[in-house]
Amino acid sequence: MMDQMFLDDDELKSMTKRVQRPAQAKMLRSMGIAFKHRADGTLAVLRAHVEKEFGAGKDRQLKTKEFVPNWGGLNA
Repeated sequence: MMDQMFLDDDELKSMTKRVQRPAQAKMLRSMGIAFKHRADGTLAVLRAHVEKEFGAGKDRQLKTKEFVPNWGGLNA
């Protein structure tokens, strides 16, 4: 489900192209993605961190500022 806090197993496999957890961890490290090891051996990867690292949502956050020339600077 896409609205969960952490990536699910299928998303983690898709992102890393790895099935085994040690290989997934190695790939995440190489990509600069922070993760934690859970007690059961699974990896906890914050969805928000992945989205931030890959630039998701930047278009929504960027606000274009209207350009207004500084006409007063021409008489300086």
